Amino acid sequence: MLALAVPALGALVAEPAFVLVDSAMVGHLGTAALAGLAVASTVLTTVVGLCVFLAYATTAAVSRRLGAGDEAGALRVGVDGLWLAAGLGVGLAAAAWVTAPALVAALGAHGEVAHQGVAYLRASTPGLPGMLVVLAATGALRGLLDTRTPLLVAAVGAAANVLLNYVLIYRAGLGIAGSGLGTAIAQLGMGASLVAVLVRAARARGASLRPARAGIGANARAGVPLLVRTATLRGAILLTVAVAAGLGPAALAGHQVVASVWGLTAFALDALAIAAQALVGHALGAADVPTARAVLRRTLRWGVGTATVLAVVVAGLAPWYVRAFSSDDDVRRAAVLGLLVAAAALPMAGVVFVLDGVLIGAGDGPFLAWAGVATLLAYVPVALAVRTWAPAGPVGLAWLWVAFAGVFMAARATTTGLRARGTDWARPDAGTA
Repeated sequence: MLALAVPALGALVAEPAFVLVDSAMVGHLGTAALAGLAVASTVLTTVVGLCVFLAYATTAAVSRRLGAGDEAGALRVGVDGLWLAAGLGVGLAAAAWVTAPALVAALGAHGEVAHQGVAYLRASTPGLPGMLVVLAATGALRGLLDTRTPLLVAAVGAAANVLLNYVLIYRAGLGIAGSGLGTAIAQLGMGASLVAVLVRAARARGASLRPARAGIGANARAGVPLLVRTATLRGAILLTVAVAAGLGPAALAGHQVVASVWGLTAFALDALAIAAQALVGHALGAADVPTARAVLRRTLRWGVGTATVLAVVVAGLAPWYVRAFSSDDDVRRAAVLGLLVAAAALPMAGVVFVLDGVLIGAGDGPFLAWAGVATLLAYVPVALAVRTWAPAGPVGLAWLWVAFAGVFMAARATTTGLRARGTDWARPDAGTA
């Protein structure tokens, strides 16, 4: 389990690490630039987040084929996932570039904040096909019980992102657009590297590299419930950003800092969920239900323990590391208050992420889709109440994170927790491609 989870950590934090680096560098361009990044990065992470089914559904399907002893079939599923990811990536990149002004305006940005947001969004859209291919390839490799290769690629990509951002923002004088372009180049390089790895593996085992309509269709169908589940999560995040925009520029910029740190810790916790996905899928592919349940129990304990340690770090060091993001005192105060609230909810988040991983690995996507709808419906009135009654500035941002990290995560913990206590999720015949 640790052999899978520890390397998965590096690969999982690649996208939030990109946002974190972008936030730190863009933050020194001014409050308007950081607020614009908050809006633009929300659009991008929403697109990538909605397509995370490319990784999750592929992991479950590949691990089940591997557990059943069909390694060539597992690689065919992975290759079909790459073709699906590439096609989606090109289409979504074109759509995002054309609709960038409308998307930024829909999230409540205007004036200079909107101008900065559009510049970043359009500069970064060429990286979308690369990032979606990274999702699909990473999912296939996880299903093959290989989390080391995605870690290596993510590490090189993160280092390249830092260098490219520095050169393009400050040396080339491109400002916030340089940050988006640097991230796009790094993402395309990561995608190409992972494709090369899977192509070599497929050729070695005689798996076809041609796009198969049936295989791509099977990948798409398996991903639909997870797409619905992820859409509800992204809907909650979009609503949170929209409410933060109504609390003023300082609160919105502070929210970007809190969301960046939350994303980093959330994906770090999700490393255990990735291990659970692969191991549960492999066990159920081999019809070994007791092992699948043992994975559930072990990862839950580790998830809560890891989240508690992260909560202490996030809360204890917040007054110091927020200085790396902004020199504006109002932004710093808002970020610190939001981070304290987020830290308090992290142990519960550890439970949520692990249970998500277990149920995805078990092929329980339809339940997760319905549960996602229910939790979003529970969160909407609470978020709107914050928008109506919370004061602007730091205190309002703190209340917003009480709603998101508290109420929304509690609803997710309740639904997935009740499901995991039953027996319907642990079925060897579920989730087969």
